[in-house]
Amino acid sequence: MLKLYGFAASNYFNMVKLALLEKGLPFEVVPFHGCQNPAILAVSPRGKVPVLETEQGFLSETDAILDFIDESQPGIALLPTDAFERARVRALAKEIELYIELPARICYVEVFFGGRPTPEALKAKAKRDLIKGFAALARHGRFTPYVAGEQFTLADLYFLYSVDLAVEVGRRLFDIDFLSEMPAAKALLEQLAEKPNVQKVAADKQAEAPAFLERVRAVGRTAG
Repeated sequence: MLKLYGFAASNYFNMVKLALLEKGLPFEVVPFHGCQNPAILAVSPRGKVPVLETEQGFLSETDAILDFIDESQPGIALLPTDAFERARVRALAKEIELYIELPARICYVEVFFGGRPTPEALKAKAKRDLIKGFAALARHGRFTPYVAGEQFTLADLYFLYSVDLAVEVGRRLFDIDFLSEMPAAKALLEQLAEKPNVQKVAADKQAEAPAFLERVRAVGRTAG
């Protein structure tokens, strides 16, 4: 059986978890917090989550894990059969990751965990990059009704677990609604939130939230 290592507060962990659920695959969740401990590094070379344990060994990096799941496991396809459309979906997912998720991540500690304010220079860069990232999504996304078109794909996994966080960063730090001129994208977030498996992932995240926040605060106290 596949084993998914990570924790429910991680949006990348949740991308893989939802993919497994949507494909109807049996899997076991192994609680796993990334760090530089040698035991962790033996499973994840960079000490990050998520990690997928397969019969052949461990896989890290979300995009590689998602490709493996889609290519080797039964269930719904997360990528189109046409080579060009497959590449376009991967491009959309990568654009969301690089130009929306990663710029927003700079501000996560301040916005979601009550940590130290984001340095002004980094905050200004995050704002600039997010504005450009959402503009790119508006140009490239189809939202008919899903990000890449009529089919639910891995681009929707990145969209679901990146855009919501970035929108909250925009609202709290910059007083900007990044989806104000993207009603179809806003509607898709609402549509995806109604999926039973998305609700299950959200419930698991909510249940784990108190323990995760305490862990974050403990690390902060140690670092301070």
